[in-house]
Amino acid sequence: MTDYTTDIAVIGAGPVGIFTVFQAGMLKMQCCVIDALTEVGGQCTALYPEKPIYDIPGYPIVSGKELIDNLKKQSEPFNPQYLLGQIAEKIEDYSDYFLIRTSKGIVIQSKVIVIAAGAGAFGPNRPPIDNILDYENKSVFYQVKNISDFHNKNIMIAGGGDSAADWAVELSKIASQLYIVHRRRNFRCAPNTALQIDNLSQNGKINVIVPYQIKKLLGEEGKLHSVVVQNITNHEEITLQVDYLFPFFGTSANLGSMLNWGIEIKGYQMTVDFETCRTSRDRIYAVGDIATYPGKVKLILTGFSEAAMACHHIYHIVYPNSPLNFQYSTSKGIPNKN
Repeated sequence: MTDYTTDIAVIGAGPVGIFTVFQAGMLKMQCCVIDALTEVGGQCTALYPEKPIYDIPGYPIVSGKELIDNLKKQSEPFNPQYLLGQIAEKIEDYSDYFLIRTSKGIVIQSKVIVIAAGAGAFGPNRPPIDNILDYENKSVFYQVKNISDFHNKNIMIAGGGDSAADWAVELSKIASQLYIVHRRRNFRCAPNTALQIDNLSQNGKINVIVPYQIKKLLGEEGKLHSVVVQNITNHEEITLQVDYLFPFFGTSANLGSMLNWGIEIKGYQMTVDFETCRTSRDRIYAVGDIATYPGKVKLILTGFSEAAMACHHIYHIVYPNSPLNFQYSTSKGIPNKN
């Protein structure tokens, strides 16, 4: 039984995946988008929704959230179907279409597959704290979505990399108390950010707790009231009043079942024809960071170009008897939009 029938199944709802929907729609092709995360946006949403991006054409500066919101709005006239919180586990090839089965048991029939999965399905590295699941999405978060939600709150950040350091600096501007807990005395971040943390610490804006690690979370019904941290050298414990905890220990990603799809892979990237973005398997394409070819530059704007090239090649598969008459968008407008 087929739950959805579409022209293109896009695997990955990051910026390049969403832009693939737009490019396909401009060529009158319908898309169904599958993503492991529970909301669209990929890393832009999961890792840096409020961090600035400087290299998107036409935007001197744009946040990850703003970019995704605009891409979604741009693709809305083409009514994409988003299947979120699930992965594409298995594909079956029937010569002129694929059946794709997701981890939720949904079956999609599609003429073509476009993989725009970045580094693959990914999620946060969860620290080994016994009761952390009780607090997730209530008091424990792995990303900052709306910075204003944490105004005048006691915030703890755990970690010593770029994400931890960057957000410590940003959240110190609005927090009542800001703690950053790290196992080491030195932070593994940009030197300028480390200097900012040092200055903010001296001015009482950030409380640097090193060399410590989180031992225990205390609270009720998912609401934190304090966190116990332990010195990794002498095992001294300190209890700190905390409203929100952000563990920034990076993310883990993998290609999962896609490794078994018969596609040529080099270093966890899919080798594609640089003119069409077609993989080694017919009717399967790859765009964005997951695609590789000689001279590849891993930028969002490169992925946008690859999406356009792939969709123009895919058109001849979806409409084999209809020649593609190229037109600029200024001439033909947006199909389906009044």
